[in-house]
Order: sequence, then C-alpha cells, then structure tokens
Amino acid sequence: MPEPQLLPSAPPEGYTAPAYKLDVPLHAVLMGSQPGQRSLPPIPPPGAPLQSLPEPVFPQRPELLGEDNPRDPDWSLPAHQRRHWTPHQIVHTLQGWLVPYMKSRVKPGDFHPLIAYLFTEWKCNLDCNYCWAFDNRVKGMNEDVARRSIDWLFDHDCRVLALMGGEPLLRPDFAHKVIYYAAKRGMWVYLPTNGRLMREDVIDKLADAGLATLNLAVDAVDIKPGLPKALAPIRNYFDYLVKRQYRYGYSVFFNVNICRNNLDDVRQLTEIARDNGIATDYHVCETPLTEQSHFRHLNDNPTYIRPEDWPLVDEVLDWLIEKQKGGYRMLNSTSRLAQMKTFMRSGMNEPWNCRAGQNSLIIRTDGSLAPCFPMYSATYDWGHIEKQKFETAQLNQMKESCQQHCFSTLNHILGYCYDDGRVIRTFFRQALRGFQGIEGNLE
Repeated sequence: MPEPQLLPSAPPEGYTAPAYKLDVPLHAVLMGSQPGQRSLPPIPPPGAPLQSLPEPVFPQRPELLGEDNPRDPDWSLPAHQRRHWTPHQIVHTLQGWLVPYMKSRVKPGDFHPLIAYLFTEWKCNLDCNYCWAFDNRVKGMNEDVARRSIDWLFDHDCRVLALMGGEPLLRPDFAHKVIYYAAKRGMWVYLPTNGRLMREDVIDKLADAGLATLNLAVDAVDIKPGLPKALAPIRNYFDYLVKRQYRYGYSVFFNVNICRNNLDDVRQLTEIARDNGIATDYHVCETPLTEQSHFRHLNDNPTYIRPEDWPLVDEVLDWLIEKQKGGYRMLNSTSRLAQMKTFMRSGMNEPWNCRAGQNSLIIRTDGSLAPCFPMYSATYDWGHIEKQKFETAQLNQMKESCQQHCFSTLNHILGYCYDDGRVIRTFFRQALRGFQGIEGNLE
C-alpha cells in the first residue's frame, strides 16, 4: 500500500461552495413552486381507518439464532471463498431484478420502476459535513403511507425496495415492519445505514424478516473532522453482521464517499472489505445539486475536494481501478471510477443514461414522488403514490442539464445495467459460475 499522503484536516478559512450546481433556469423551475403544491396521497375519509403494517413474526427461523449453526461457512477458507448462494436465494434475486427488467423491456409506456427508494426517515443521528440529505424537523413516514407505497409499487412490477433516510434505523421496529411486509410480498429489500444503531438484536430481526442486502456507509476507519461515519465505533456490530450474513443469506457491502480528508481511509476500508469477503461501492464528494436551505456546511467544509486535491484523488482512483482489475469486488465499473476524475474537475461531459423517473424513483416520507435523491427538496409536482405524474419529455429535458452535474452512483449503476447486451452477458457469466458471483463487476 502506498504511503499515506495527508491533507489538512480543515480547509483554508473562508472557502465557500456554491449553493447549488444546476443551471439557473432549471433550478428555478424545480424549486420555484410553493411546497404546498406537491400532490399528496389522499387521506382516508373521516371515520375510515388508516392502513397499518402487520406485526412481524420473530423469529420466523429460530434455528438460525444462537452461536454455532450448520449454515456457517468453513472459517478456514479465505473470506472471498466462504459464500454459497442457495437455489432459493438465486431465484429470489432473479425474481427481484431480472424478471422486472424483462417486463420493462416489453411492456408499453416508460414508467416501469425496477427499484424504489422509500424514505421512511428524513432525520439522522449523525451530521456528516458533506451530507444535506436529512432535516431533523421532518416527521418520519407512517405505516399507512409505507403500506400503500409497497402495494402500489408491487402493482407496477417493482420488486426491489430500498429503505432510505436520513438514517432508516432511527425507528428499528418500524424498519422491521417495512422489511417484513415487503419481503412477504416477494420484494428484494435493501437497507443503507451508518451502523450506529445496528445492534445485534436488530441485525437478527431484520435478517429474519427477509433483508436481502445491507449497505454499510463508512467513510473512515476512525472518526475524522466532518466524517462521523467511521468503522471503529461500530466494529463489533460489523463483525457480527458479516458473520451472520452466511446464515441468513443477506449480503453486505461498504459504501465509501471519497473526500479530501479520507484518502488513506479509502484504501484501508477497501482492504478491510476484501479481508471480510464483502464488496465496496464508491462515491466522490460533491456539493448539493439543488439549493438546500437547511444545510449548514457550505462554508469551510473539510470534506469538499478542491483543485489542489485533484492529484491525490487521482492516485486513489488509479489504485482502486488496479485493485478491481486484480479481483476486488466493487459495484462501480472501472470506467465509472475513471470518470470521477473528470467529474470533480468539470462535471460530466456526456449523458450516462439516467433512468430516474422511469425505472427508479423516490418516495418521500409524506408519499409524494420525485425521480431521484437530489430532487427530494424540489417543489416540482411529480405526483404521489397511486397517481404518478412523471412525463418523459419533462424528464429528458431536465436530464440534459442535471446529468452534467450529478454523480449518482446508484442511478448510474442502473443506467449502466439497463442494456440488453450487458444483461445477457452478465446472466451467462453468472450461469457459468453457478450463480455464485463473478469477479469484479458487470463490465
């Protein structure tokens, strides 16, 4: 591993980032309406009960609790060789991703959600200095909106549901109910978390309910200025999470945001993930796409990458690309990692097939809709659950501008994979390995 190249822990005094990156006319359209003009789901008439989520049965699989279990792997094997996917898990994944994709290619119309991001929370227990995606004044989603959202998505052939925040585990019992209900409906459920509230009993409950994959967001090995999402405070939870994945059948990966003050941590976290047999996913730190009136860290932000940092970030990206070519499991393509160099300097110079509002969407805590994460705060009306108003012409016109300024990792992976040739090649690569995983990623 190369010698760490340290950056100052804080930026020069007076450094200020732009309030937003979108073109001014588009920003005015998306943010110019009054918040009350968004469509909201209809409220049941007086006297009619709100819908609720069923009480989860726990444990559904009591044989998976306890210390030792026949499903545990041979711990003497290298970490990347311990995994074995069962036929049931393989079929569940194909039903979650491949079948809806095939339907989206043959059914009429443009709105065919493959993955939906259900914002059960817009509050967070941490304050990462780069993150504007929380506001602790906003009330979390209720059971009525959650259940109606899942049912509506199911009716539109969506089979992948991601709980989002903020921090989705602020209300672990609520998250348990959502995962349990969605899994019972046959959905492939994804959970991102900073891990601080991921106690062992919470891990067992969510895994038993049917969690498919967990995105553990960590930016540093230990807490750094502006980066509280660190591995050290949750190391015991992490070790338990990694061990239990073989028993319950979920997967785990690190999500790491590349910032100016964590470049050596990026390397260390990559190696820790490799040693534990889990994948990694990377984002490059960026300023808000749209104006966020509640965001407090535009000024003197220690995480924001600036021109003098570009050479050191380039070295980290080159290192990651070489590691992936050497067999490290990463969700980003090598071409996407290389594009981070261009993006941090000048933005994206070409479209990247963003599928937001067509094959992905977000559902806010109140049940209103938007095409993607950066548009959570937009006041433009894209409808609500049970009555979406996504229009292809409006989305295409918007994306002509916003794609240049956005580096959404999840939406890029979806756009990259939304390609018949790439899907067919990946399917046969997986089939040749018995659907036990492939080296690298989808390239």
